[in-house]
Amino acid sequence: MASVVGEVIVGAGHAFYDYDAKYQAEEGARLDVPARLDADTAKRIRSMAVEAFMLLGCRDLARIDFFLDERGQPFVNEINTLPGFTSVSLFPRMFEATGIPIAHQVRRLVELALARA
Repeated sequence: MASVVGEVIVGAGHAFYDYDAKYQAEEGARLDVPARLDADTAKRIRSMAVEAFMLLGCRDLARIDFFLDERGQPFVNEINTLPGFTSVSLFPRMFEATGIPIAHQVRRLVELALARA
């Protein structure tokens, strides 16, 4: 399953979402959850995320990052197979916005791990 789409908006004075923008600058970046996208683009990104996850044989969790080209067409940037899971991390925030509280996310990950053991 895919969560709602999130968006990183880089703050003024930062050309990229680098270490400084992410962790050090007071206004280095803003995280919009859900992303400010039209419904069709968000649906396409969610579908592409699931497809990439399955094609690469990922399991349990991953955060699939996208860029939009100049025409607004999404393409996969990277797949983070061990995304952050803190109060400021996108992964749990996006799933909470999808309707899955963090406690349920953790329970589901433990269940998936135990099923493999």
